[in-house]
Amino acid sequence: MSKPDDLLVAIAAAVESQQTNQMSLTVLVQGAVITGRLAPESAWRRRVAEVLADSDRLGPFAGLFMDSEGKGGSRRGEPQPPPSYLHFHVARILQGTVGIPETGGMYRIAIKDVSAWTMGDFSYSEP
Repeated sequence: MSKPDDLLVAIAAAVESQQTNQMSLTVLVQGAVITGRLAPESAWRRRVAEVLADSDRLGPFAGLFMDSEGKGGSRRGEPQPPPSYLHFHVARILQGTVGIPETGGMYRIAIKDVSAWTMGDFSYSEP
């Protein structure tokens, strides 16, 4: 999309303001179908930093995810700019009859790149 969908931006803003990770969403981004649950950016950054910190090779990158968050994140009551990204956790890229990765991953997707979306998390069941 050249202009982000206002409703999708409002959904992302609600996830941020309510600090919830229960909103299931499926998006189409450059031909890829990604399905999962949205998370507030601060929670997403913390989780990515934790995963990186546990790795011997990737540990030094963990700080990058926390530094960008600032000191404790934004203050309550301050007006926030509209979100530019969706932060997915337990998300999968749907490919054929499988989701990659099977256990779900952490994805950051620019809202402006979403060409279609629907509420809900798609999953496959065994025939």
